[in-house]
Amino acid sequence: MTRLRADRSTVTSRMSFLAVTSHNDCSSITKNILVLLVSFALLTRPVWAAPPSSLGTVVYADRAHVGAAQASVGATVFSGDRLSTEQTGSVQVRAGAARVLLSSASSATFAQEDVSPAATLTIGSATFSTANSKAFALHVASAVIRPNTNHPTIGQVTVLNAKELFVKSTRGSLSIAVEDDVREIPEGAAYRVVLDPNAPIPQGPRGAGTKGYGGAPVKAAKNRFIWYAVAVTAVVTYFRVTESLESPDRP
Repeated sequence: MTRLRADRSTVTSRMSFLAVTSHNDCSSITKNILVLLVSFALLTRPVWAAPPSSLGTVVYADRAHVGAAQASVGATVFSGDRLSTEQTGSVQVRAGAARVLLSSASSATFAQEDVSPAATLTIGSATFSTANSKAFALHVASAVIRPNTNHPTIGQVTVLNAKELFVKSTRGSLSIAVEDDVREIPEGAAYRVVLDPNAPIPQGPRGAGTKGYGGAPVKAAKNRFIWYAVAVTAVVTYFRVTESLESPDRP
């Protein structure tokens, strides 16, 4: 009888030990899982909290703004930043293999497009210089203007109204596209572009740097837009053309 009680006591003790051990094992596993979760959070937190990569740098600023803040030389431009200038201001941004100048009373929002910087011009004028065809793209409403070749290129775009723009190629050739309607603007040529070909032809003021319109409008078969050849004079900008096109690494 005494031996039976001893055996029962031994069994009970072992069961208690196993229960405690199992509880400790569960606690250990839970702690390990928590440690892994905390470690994962610490590892991934810098990625989630990391600021967006820079798109470019302000290299010249006069009465200009990045968002609501005053623009200054050396300021970083990020994707999504809106740059604007006052009535007598201007700002120039270096973005990779491109430079972009906003003249007075202009506004544009910068963005990263695939592997190239881009900007959407809403009002005013923008002049850009590039070292290759992938360096930069300028959007105006439904139109996209970009370099047409890998040679150094300088282009100017002015928003005339919601449906019209003035596009001029000072050096190299440009490509202008509205959906699947793509055309080339050769070096030295300029066009007034109407984005709604079904709208009546406006009789507004002439585009910047122009001294008259030449000939009848040119229509594409796909009829995404119509354009008018424009006789142009030299366009005066604040771009230092020689400096901006010194090398492909410094457009």
